[in-house]
Amino acid sequence: MTHHDPIGLIAPYAGLAQLNERSRDIFRQIVESYLATGEPVGSRNISRLIALPLSPASVRNVMSDLEQLGLIYAPHTSAGRLPTELGLRFFVDALMQVGDLTEAERQSIQTQLAAVGRAQSVEAALGEALTRLSGLTRAAAVVLTQKSNARLKHIEFVRLEPEKALVVLVGEDGQVENRVLALPPGVPSSALTEATNFLNARIRGRTLAEARLELETALTQNRAELDQLTQKVVAAGIASWSGGESEDRQLIVRGHANLLEDLHALDDLERIKSLFDDLETKRGVIDLLGRAERGEGVRIFIGSENKLFSLSGSSTIIAPYGDAQGRIVGVLGGIGPTRLNYARVIPTVDYAARIVSKMLGG
Repeated sequence: MTHHDPIGLIAPYAGLAQLNERSRDIFRQIVESYLATGEPVGSRNISRLIALPLSPASVRNVMSDLEQLGLIYAPHTSAGRLPTELGLRFFVDALMQVGDLTEAERQSIQTQLAAVGRAQSVEAALGEALTRLSGLTRAAAVVLTQKSNARLKHIEFVRLEPEKALVVLVGEDGQVENRVLALPPGVPSSALTEATNFLNARIRGRTLAEARLELETALTQNRAELDQLTQKVVAAGIASWSGGESEDRQLIVRGHANLLEDLHALDDLERIKSLFDDLETKRGVIDLLGRAERGEGVRIFIGSENKLFSLSGSSTIIAPYGDAQGRIVGVLGGIGPTRLNYARVIPTVDYAARIVSKMLGG
């Protein structure tokens, strides 16, 4: 198999990663100019920027071949070029130097997120962490977390109909969650009271996940002291807390306003509106972020690599975070235009995820 290689752009058989030095330099300038300004850049400007002395005509020849490789394109009738999504992926994977954060930057993130640790609840802490992260990355910051991280304080059964009850869950952080529960036929009010007392004696200070385990064990051991209908109420309560995947997870988004900065054209505004719509459709975002929980380290999705954001042409940089047991319990990161400052956002998201893990005892 041979590569189409009109001017020795690529070393034989070596693929995109082997662009020669001149081509890499020109391609890097096109991408870095795009990331800095959002504007197409022409051969005349590039010939002034690159280290190698090349005429605008020579630069145009290289740009033509980069275009044939699918790395850059000419928007509308502009003489300048912009990177394609493939070009951005190639730049991020093969050419970009991801700088480590400086000690001062690490200290700044640590200091900002340390204040977060004093928040009332995990959700409040994560919301505050996102506000700081969006400020650091100039992107919208997102986190996917489990509702069941909240610790329980009290439970109450309130009969709605003969065979329906409202389960009221009160968290230690003051949050209240209501769920409608189907009751077995013939349940008397005394069974609801007994079930309430049985559960309250065992759930205080536990997360929903911990409470489920505790109650399943307790129900097995205490069947003799609970009548049959009360057992069924308790079992139905436990089953309702198992919930679906979507119910047990929540998405928090902060920093939408950052996406409105530095818009260059009506097209940009339309893409950002489309991204806002995507973020409102939380189901898709939860599915996307959920994929990152199955891997380690930072994951990067550029443009249509992720179908959810294909219309808005957005990039997502996300990293998982863990709890005290080392289990991955959520994902945080930044979402913004493909013009994100990848070299800065990637290490910032990575470090923020590690700090949040420490906050949660991980």
